[in-house]
Amino acid sequence: MQRCNAVFRYGVATGRITANPAAELRGALKTPERKHHAALSHDELPEFLAKLAGYEGDPQTRLGLQLMVHTFVRTGELRAANWAEFSLELGEWRIPAERMKMREEHIVPLSRQAVALLRQLQAVSGGSDLVFPSGNGRRNKWISENTLLYALYRMGYHSRATGHGFRATASTILNEMGFHPDWIERQLAHAERNKVRAAYNRALYLAERRQMMQVWSDYLDLVATGKAVVLSDFRRNWDGN
Repeated sequence: MQRCNAVFRYGVATGRITANPAAELRGALKTPERKHHAALSHDELPEFLAKLAGYEGDPQTRLGLQLMVHTFVRTGELRAANWAEFSLELGEWRIPAERMKMREEHIVPLSRQAVALLRQLQAVSGGSDLVFPSGNGRRNKWISENTLLYALYRMGYHSRATGHGFRATASTILNEMGFHPDWIERQLAHAERNKVRAAYNRALYLAERRQMMQVWSDYLDLVATGKAVVLSDFRRNWDGN
């Protein structure tokens, strides 16, 4: 409707038409409700992580979901990952700009746990350049989006969890732990909405995010054991160690 209004206003201004028909629709169309991706809460993570660890399907799929939980990148960024993007020795994943939603290179610090998952994936990728090659004999094509989604369905998480939802889960919990929102937003590769602030804030917060991602993976490991975790205390105890 906004686009149509702009076109017809231009038509009126240039004498091509005498009235803007789209103006009559103001207030007549409902704004669609924004649907949020299903995301797990802190209390739901222990059961989910236990089910994921015991997943009996394709090991590549299980490892992919585990890596997604630890890195909370977008599903497409994960599925199309190429081994050339990783430096396991440095603990770093550089996703090129052309594969990012905001068309900027994104650096993902890798925790010890994420590196361990990637080393397991190396053993099952069959020598492909892709981290997640398709299992249909197409080693130059990555797995489909449904591969991960249907695995969640089989685990009993239909409408309860999505690949994208892990980003919301991580964001919520890391904020509750007290991490700086700028670090979290940068890790999520979100664009700065304030254009003036965006022009001045080019900081990558790489050192801070590296620590944050290790805390996140350590938290997941502890939660997976079924031990009770108080979010407000967890980071403080981690920093103290």
